[in-house]
Amino acid sequence: MPKISQPEEHAINVAAPAGFDAQAVAISRICKDQAKVAPRLLHPSAIQERFQFPPEWEPEITDENRHVIAADIIAKRQAAGKVTRAAVLIPLLLKSDGLSVLLTQRTNHLRDHAGQISFPGGRMDPEDNGPHETALRESEEEIGLERARVEIIGQLPDYLTVSGYSVAPMVGLVKPQAEYVLDEFEVADIFEVPLAFLMDPANHQIRVWQSEQGSRSFYAMPFRDRFIWGATAGMLRNLYHLLKV
Repeated sequence: MPKISQPEEHAINVAAPAGFDAQAVAISRICKDQAKVAPRLLHPSAIQERFQFPPEWEPEITDENRHVIAADIIAKRQAAGKVTRAAVLIPLLLKSDGLSVLLTQRTNHLRDHAGQISFPGGRMDPEDNGPHETALRESEEEIGLERARVEIIGQLPDYLTVSGYSVAPMVGLVKPQAEYVLDEFEVADIFEVPLAFLMDPANHQIRVWQSEQGSRSFYAMPFRDRFIWGATAGMLRNLYHLLKV
């Protein structure tokens, strides 16, 4: 089991209001001084081996989930009905020029995380045989990703969101499809980002939002005209921490 580290900056955990514009929040710091992931560790076989034989590493506890450090805290929140179990797939597309990450742009009318960039995934159904089944089912329902094209190679630590979800990030190697069928209610668009870009800390921004309740820092990884932030960026940071050591 990996150790769990405290965040670099301490701030209270406050949820963003409706209509919150994360992109308008000023950049506090760019993580360009942090260690880079070695290029050899960005190959499919190397990532698979890293999950099979993980080194001692420390997942990062962001402001969004820093209160959930021990399993007993999660259990208490679940018993109180305050946590919804969910799972997402971090799809690593097997491309000729290297791995890419497939991401979705959520539609603007959804109740939770409307308009944000996310991984395909959702709530666990009672019939699901574990988080891997949830991630595969939701990916098939949301973007038409065929299960036979996905090889689950590992799982990152659960990520707790301010919206009340405990998310299990499942990492999978994916053979790209010629066409994806989007659930128009949930998914506005899909796009790819090179894994090398997302695993380069020079592309990781820390932004700090100030409110009457205090401050909250969050990660952002802008890519072209896409603004990746929040829980999605937090989970990518944990993949970075696993691979960098």
